[in-house]
Amino acid sequence: MTNAIYLITGASRGIGRGLVEKLLARPNTTVVAAVRDPVGASSQSLESLSKNDSSRLIVVKIDSKSPTDPAAAVETLQTEHGIDQIDVVIANAGICEDLSPISEISVPVIHEHIEVNAYGPIYLFQAAYPLLKKGKKPTFVGVGSPLGSIAGMEQRPYSCAAYGSSKAMLHWIVRKIHFENEDFVSFVADPGFVQTDMGNTGARLFGFEKAFQTIEESVDGIVKTIDEGTRESVGAQFRVWDGTQFPW
Repeated sequence: MTNAIYLITGASRGIGRGLVEKLLARPNTTVVAAVRDPVGASSQSLESLSKNDSSRLIVVKIDSKSPTDPAAAVETLQTEHGIDQIDVVIANAGICEDLSPISEISVPVIHEHIEVNAYGPIYLFQAAYPLLKKGKKPTFVGVGSPLGSIAGMEQRPYSCAAYGSSKAMLHWIVRKIHFENEDFVSFVADPGFVQTDMGNTGARLFGFEKAFQTIEESVDGIVKTIDEGTRESVGAQFRVWDGTQFPW
């Protein structure tokens, strides 16, 4: 079986870690786990995840605020690990550190969210692009949020001005990649309201005990969409973890 190669950002915890764990369990799979701090405890613990005997884990440094980290990581993959193609890139890293409404939000806070949630995926896509073009089914996935939806805004009547606007930008970027690259599968994944540190913190602020979806449920849904999705069936769409679609 041909080796499948995945690159996942924000891989040290939450949804990213769940994706790494699920994919490593498959045979003939290389998972490139991109983390902000490769020597940190959460990153180091990735090495303890169970993996198939024919699969391997590579940990690289990508801070989503860095314009240069993605290119340096791709260079390392080529020169030190013999990676000459990437099949799937999942832009998962993101922040949600302020829940203020438009009337109160600080513009520098918006800018910080855009740096991570929108500029970061651009740096990532541009760096990975030459290897992604060589992939078997070149797939670029942006992990988005209904809080960044314009048409579906009334369905998520929460504040989060910085987070929502930055995710709206991410959605535009990922959808545009679809139309600019006729051989790519590019879509936004809505992971759901997931029981991660960030998700549970937000849930409590909104009056819930915890977020709604487990990491396993979210990850299973995202991976199923990647596995089964084609350009025609999922390309340029906002795909929810449960197989449905959300409005842009």
